[in-house]
Amino acid sequence: MGADRTVAPRSDTETRGGGWRDHREVIDAIAWKFQTGSQWVHLPAKYGNWRGAYNRLRMWAVDGTWERVFTTLVAEGDAEEDSDWAVSVDSTIVRAHQHAAGARKRGPWLASLTTMPAAGPAAD
Repeated sequence: MGADRTVAPRSDTETRGGGWRDHREVIDAIAWKFQTGSQWVHLPAKYGNWRGAYNRLRMWAVDGTWERVFTTLVAEGDAEEDSDWAVSVDSTIVRAHQHAAGARKRGPWLASLTTMPAAGPAAD
């Protein structure tokens, strides 16, 4: 066999891996990802390793950090009475499941459904 390898015990001051990236840099990376719609693996190098940003996003989602941030921002906006909320949903990025889009479902196809007349007055 080969020479015996001895491993020195780690001291308390040594740590594995590197330190955490600054939270602001990670938030910038997350914002870049969602603004561009790109995949995580295409995250620019200036934001660091994509796995770190992705893992921090997931960790913050699980422990409720994002909910607390959003709730705080809404509360501050409401307190200042200066918030004008607008929600915009673009159909090019929002997709419905195939069944919601009228795709054929499994099972027999019911071709002859009887239609009932409307209960309101007849159209002229």
